[in-house]
Amino acid sequence: MPILPIDTGRYGTAEMRRVFEEENRVQKMLDVEAALAYAHAEVGNIPRKDAEKIAAAASLKHIKLTRIKAIEKEIKHDVAALVRALAEVCGTSGAYVHLGATSYDIVDTANALQLRDAIDIIEKKLSCFQNILQEKTSLHKSTVMIGRTHGQHALPITLGFKFAVWTSEISRHKQRLNDCRKRVLVGKMSGAVGTQAGLGEHAQHIQELVMQQLGISAADISTQIVQRDRYAELICLLALIASSLENFATEIRELQRPEIAEVFESFETEKQVGSSTMPHKRNPETCERVCGLARIVRSLVVPALENIVTWHERDLTQSSAERFIFPEACILTDYLLNLMINIVANLRVDEQRMLRNMDWTQGRSMSEAVMMALTRKGMNRQEAHELLRKLTVKSEVEKRHFRDVLLEDKLVRSKLSEQEIDVALNPKNYLGTAEVQAAAFGKR
Repeated sequence: MPILPIDTGRYGTAEMRRVFEEENRVQKMLDVEAALAYAHAEVGNIPRKDAEKIAAAASLKHIKLTRIKAIEKEIKHDVAALVRALAEVCGTSGAYVHLGATSYDIVDTANALQLRDAIDIIEKKLSCFQNILQEKTSLHKSTVMIGRTHGQHALPITLGFKFAVWTSEISRHKQRLNDCRKRVLVGKMSGAVGTQAGLGEHAQHIQELVMQQLGISAADISTQIVQRDRYAELICLLALIASSLENFATEIRELQRPEIAEVFESFETEKQVGSSTMPHKRNPETCERVCGLARIVRSLVVPALENIVTWHERDLTQSSAERFIFPEACILTDYLLNLMINIVANLRVDEQRMLRNMDWTQGRSMSEAVMMALTRKGMNRQEAHELLRKLTVKSEVEKRHFRDVLLEDKLVRSKLSEQEIDVALNPKNYLGTAEVQAAAFGKR
């Protein structure tokens, strides 16, 4: 029976799970063996008819996964079991299977093939999410809301400005992912310690031919394994993406609090249940799931970094860890992107509540705007700051609107008219370049 929630189908998209299914993994390894045979035939090391026989047989249509497992149970070596199973169905041509190669020529090259497919999916999801964020940025570039720092009311911003910041962050992740491709998506055909001795005089050309056949690049140099700094870079990047998504989800969770109630996850009012005991609950459950699973993705960074450390030209410490790291990191990151795409696409925004919340602090959040108005009238900036600090304290202690406190202060009134005070206290007049910045990142 399935145990982990990825296996049960609770988490992960079908598209990404297929990339890491055992059958697909084995087929990728068989593809590498076929490409190796092809390369040997190209340089004249083996007869072309035998290479063609190996290539035709290197398929799960001809090799049963159960047979590979049965051999592995007997000999205690997964790649050698695959080689024997392939050789069995190739007849006399089986003598040329795996010629000159070591296990991790096959494994690491298959890694590159799987990770290429996974990165393509993640890149596609990042682009989709960026497009949705751009649409929301344009839609809400002028939707005024309070900006918060330290959890406190700060200055007015727009919701579109917030989305623009998120759009920029996702754009950087796309750039990072594209940039790391050339370092991560590499295979190798270098033999037992990396010297290519078993491949003969045409070794480097064989490696080149194998990679051309598979559509990936060869590592510039390697030992018996592709060096794990490459994979660690990818896992760290996936953890960065997951952390950004958790950041966005956390913001939505905060803004969905009843005390704030400015944005909300979609909720299917006809049937969805928020609590098993409290009928009124509408929890930001999906955002909370994003936050929880992002922590799992980040936890995979530690073993990925530790896998960089290797005894001499290789050991086996990476193998067992990577059987978890690669599928979990890719499947969960893709799933998190899928969740956030749906969350943001269907986000409910209460613009009127945003405006009402602006006045929660009775106008005190506009103190900087008043300070700047005073400095434009010639008042010392430091003196203006101290004056307004005292006036905001008075407003809060006396529970009076900041406007009333300003209007009765003689120094303020000597510099500003009632109309000028009202202009300074209007949040829409103190958005700076928020709308311009949002427009720059919005959907063009």
